[in-house]
Amino acid sequence: MEKLNLNDVVEYIENNISTFHQKRIASSNLHIVPINGCCYGKNSKPDKGDYFKYCGQEFWEFISNESNLYLEIIEPLGNKAKERNEEFQTIYGQMINRFTKEFISDFCIETGEINWQKLVEFNSSKVQKSKKTKI
Repeated sequence: MEKLNLNDVVEYIENNISTFHQKRIASSNLHIVPINGCCYGKNSKPDKGDYFKYCGQEFWEFISNESNLYLEIIEPLGNKAKERNEEFQTIYGQMINRFTKEFISDFCIETGEINWQKLVEFNSSKVQKSKKTKI
């Protein structure tokens, strides 16, 4: 399965929302209004014709009926982010150490100097074709 970036997803939704909306209207008596919600940002024109796009405070108020929810969730989110950040920093430090060890092993001489020729050859030399052995 191919990974899509956010812009691809938004473009897909925008290109297909009319078709989806028309099929829903035809198959039910409900009045369905598609909503594109974004947790942050601002949008001075939320009515996009076939759907609404709510951003930031407008989005949080739409889903909660509380106009200040976007401010009230910041502190708990910040605390959770801080907890995760400490874990991330530990793992990040371990990866930096691992990559440094590999770099030193592969591209430095005993004095700690970088073997630039070896590094440049690794990074920029032609791809070597594998030799096929005949049986």
